[in-house]
Amino acid sequence: MHPLLILGLAITIVLVGILVIKLHAFIALLLAGMAVAVMTSTGSLQEYAKGDFDQTWLKSHASIPIDKDSDEFKLYNHDRQQHIKSISETSSMKRVANGFGSMCGKIGILIAMASIIGKCLLDSGAADKIVRTLLKLFGEARASVSFVGSSFLLSIPVFFDTVFYLMVPLAKAMRMKLGQNYLLMIMAIVAGGSMAHSLVPPTPGPLVVAEEFDVSIITMIVAGCCVGLVASFCGYTFAKWLNGRMEIPLRDSPDARLEDLKKQSEKPDSELPSFWVAIAPILLPVVLIAMATFTKTYCEGLAEPTAPPEWIMTLGDKNVALIIAAAVAFITLLTRPDMDRSKMGKASQDALASAGIIILITSAGGGFGEAIRQCGIKEYITAMSSADFPPLLILPIVWLITMVIRTAQGSSTVAMITTAAIFSALASAEGLGYHPVYLALAIGTGSKPIAWMADSGFWVVCKMSGMTESEALKTITPMSCITGISGLAATMLGAWLFPLV
Repeated sequence: MHPLLILGLAITIVLVGILVIKLHAFIALLLAGMAVAVMTSTGSLQEYAKGDFDQTWLKSHASIPIDKDSDEFKLYNHDRQQHIKSISETSSMKRVANGFGSMCGKIGILIAMASIIGKCLLDSGAADKIVRTLLKLFGEARASVSFVGSSFLLSIPVFFDTVFYLMVPLAKAMRMKLGQNYLLMIMAIVAGGSMAHSLVPPTPGPLVVAEEFDVSIITMIVAGCCVGLVASFCGYTFAKWLNGRMEIPLRDSPDARLEDLKKQSEKPDSELPSFWVAIAPILLPVVLIAMATFTKTYCEGLAEPTAPPEWIMTLGDKNVALIIAAAVAFITLLTRPDMDRSKMGKASQDALASAGIIILITSAGGGFGEAIRQCGIKEYITAMSSADFPPLLILPIVWLITMVIRTAQGSSTVAMITTAAIFSALASAEGLGYHPVYLALAIGTGSKPIAWMADSGFWVVCKMSGMTESEALKTITPMSCITGISGLAATMLGAWLFPLV
C-alpha cells in the first residue's frame, strides 16, 4: 500500500476514534499505530532499517566505508544486514511496542516530575505567591499584564487547565476590587498560559515534539519562550482592544461563590512561602540544564577539547534536573504548617495519577510515530525540503496540518504528537536551511487555532469564567487564531533571520 494512503488512513483512525467513537486518545493512537504497522510492506521496513542503521553508524564513525575489500566495510555490511533482518522479522505489535517504550523512556520521568512540581506549587501556595508578587511588581493598574506573565510562567511546569483553575478566582477578586476589565484579565490568563503549554517543556506537547525532532530541552525552552511571549503579547493586544468593546459580567461559577472570592484572595502573605522559594522549582531545572549545556559547549570549543566535569553533566541531565526540582517542591510543601505525611502522600498520588494518563498518551504517540516512520513516508516528507520547494514554506504547511488536526479533535497535545510523528523525518533532512527547533515551534503554534466546542480547554475557560458559549466563541476563539498566526509569523521570521545552522 502507498505510504501516503497509509498515512491518510492512520490520521482518519485517530480522528474518527476520538470524535465519532469517543475513544480515549491513548487507545486511538495505539490502534492507529497498529494499523500502520500491519499495512507496512517488508520492502518499506527494509528501506527504513537501512537508513536507520546508516544514521546510527555515522554517530560513531567518521563516514560510511566505500572500499568493499576493507575490514571496516565488511563489519559495516554485516551489522547492517543483521539490523535489516532484525527489523524485518519483528512483528507489527512489537514494533509499535518498541516505539511506545522508547518514547516512555524519553519523557516518562520528565512528565511525572513535572506533574509533582505542579501539584506541590499549588498545594504549598507557591503558585499563589508567584501571582501575588507579579501583581505587586506591575501594580493593580496593570494587573492584566501580571496575569499574562503569571500564567505563562506557571504553565511551564503546570498544565494549562490547572493554571486557569488557580488564577480565575484571582481574576474575579481583582474584578470585584477594580470594578472593570474582567474580560481582559480572563483573556490575559489564556494568552499567556496556552502559549507556554504548547511551546515550553516540560509540558507534554512540546516535550514530545522536541524529542521527535532531536531538539535539546534547553533550546526548546529558550526558543519556545521567545516565540510564546511574542504570541502572548499579540493575544493580549487583541484582548485589550476587545475589552474596550465588550463587557463580560461577573457571574457565579462552579469554582467558587462570589461571596467567597474575597476571603480567598485575602489570605495573608505570611501563610505563603517566599517568592524565591516558590519559584525555585521552576527556575532550578532550567539553570541546571543550561549550566551543563554551556559547560559542554565550552569544553568542546577549547583549543584542546576536554571532557566536561561529570558532576555538572549529571546535575544537568534533564531527568536528574527535574527530579531535583521535584524534591525542592516537595520540601516546600512539607514545610507548610498544615502539612503532614498523609497529605503529602495524597498529593504525590494525585499528581502521579494525572501524569500516568499523559504518559500513556504520549507513549502511544511514540508507538504511532515509529510505525509512521517505518511505512516509507520519509521519502515523501523529505522531498519537501528539496531545492524546488522553498524550505521556509514547510513551516506554514506543518502549522496548517497541526491546526486542522487540533481543530477537528480538540486536543492540542494529540495534534502536536500526531504531526510530529508525520514530519519527524524533516529534522535530519538536507537543505532544510534552519534548525529543526523551528519545525517544533511551527507545530506548537499550529496547535492553538481553533479553540471551540471540541476543545476541553474551551469548556474550562467558558464555565470557570462564567461566560456563555456565545461569549467564549466571540472572545477565546478569535484570540486562539491570533496567537497561533502571530506565533507562526514569529517562527518564520526567526528561521529566516536566525537559522541557527
